[in-house]
Amino acid sequence: MRSDVTLLPLDRPLLTALLAVAVADADPPEVMPPVPDPTGGDGWTAERRAAFVRFHAWRSLPPDPVESTYAITVAGRVAGAARLCPRPDRNSNREREGPGTVEADTVEAGLWIGRSYRGAGVGGTVLRLLIDRARADGHDRLYLSTTPENTAMRQLMSGIGLIGTQGEFAL
Repeated sequence: MRSDVTLLPLDRPLLTALLAVAVADADPPEVMPPVPDPTGGDGWTAERRAAFVRFHAWRSLPPDPVESTYAITVAGRVAGAARLCPRPDRNSNREREGPGTVEADTVEAGLWIGRSYRGAGVGGTVLRLLIDRARADGHDRLYLSTTPENTAMRQLMSGIGLIGTQGEFAL
């Protein structure tokens, strides 16, 4: 595991740095949900930049956020983002046995890394840090999914025993 990789809770200044990394080192579909541009433009148009900031501000920065988002830093430089998001759809039907127990708590993990940091062990370290953080936050299962084309993420998933494009990992 790389010792120079950290996860910092996202705040406004880090969101500005994260947008700069996304624009310089990733394509929009790699880092956020699809955003059609009314001008028909490709890449990081003004509309997509604004949507990136709105998306993260809405999901991660309010007092009661939808998810916990972290700036991935490598040697102190922002290199991408990682997130943990509760999965109520996965938690509502799962029960644990025994007195005083509550429903299992599944959290979804996601991450993206700028191109210039890929292939250097950053993703594996980030996944381990997310697993540690999910455990520390009291979650007992981690859900991951990706596309069939994302071989890097599929390799990370297979490293923790998940084969295919989606699955849950017991913490």
